[in-house]
Amino acid sequence: MMIRPIALLALGAACAVALVVGGGALSAGKPAVPARFPGPPAEQAAATGDQVAVLAGGCFWGMEGLFEHVKGVKSVTSGYAGGTKASASYAKVSTETTGHAEAVRIVYDPAKVSYGTLLEIYFAVAHDPTQVDRQFPDTGPSYRSAIFPQNAAQRAAAAAYIARLDKARVFAGPIATRLESGGFYPAESYHQDYMRRNPQASYIQRYDMPKLAAFRKAYPGLYRD
Repeated sequence: MMIRPIALLALGAACAVALVVGGGALSAGKPAVPARFPGPPAEQAAATGDQVAVLAGGCFWGMEGLFEHVKGVKSVTSGYAGGTKASASYAKVSTETTGHAEAVRIVYDPAKVSYGTLLEIYFAVAHDPTQVDRQFPDTGPSYRSAIFPQNAAQRAAAAAYIARLDKARVFAGPIATRLESGGFYPAESYHQDYMRRNPQASYIQRYDMPKLAAFRKAYPGLYRD
């Protein structure tokens, strides 16, 4: 079992499946010192008004729970993004036949937090972008690392940042994060705010609370209670 220097980033998300998978092995690949993590490229033009970011990185419980603590974020919704079907549900997505990814829809104020900063948090502490079609302990394409740009500027920013991180060799392996398109479908109500409502759940304690603690330590200026 490998324990990462920045955070204990074992995640995934048929989140119920993980509860019966013992041990919770963690994978390597995170930078040793958060201060060395390359920041995102400068954004060409500052967006105005509330903006939306859609990110997939394993179990949406932890992704939602972490980004809710980012200053400037107004709301986070767990759901399913992309896919080949025009609708999505947990029962359907968990069959791994719809092409959707578990994801979060983040509404944020660009005057307080930039899209690039959200991406930095996403890559640095929210998940392991080098894993393909999984975020341990959950496996399958629905747990893939993927960004769903909402416009051309977001797509350009995400592509440039991935290239910068790969060039800097921040991780032990190449970044597997995909840039995809497609709609977003909110998850069932029992998935929403799961981490906040169930802080003592074994999955949350094992996989998500360490990430939140790592975010607070690495980015104290961005963290809010």
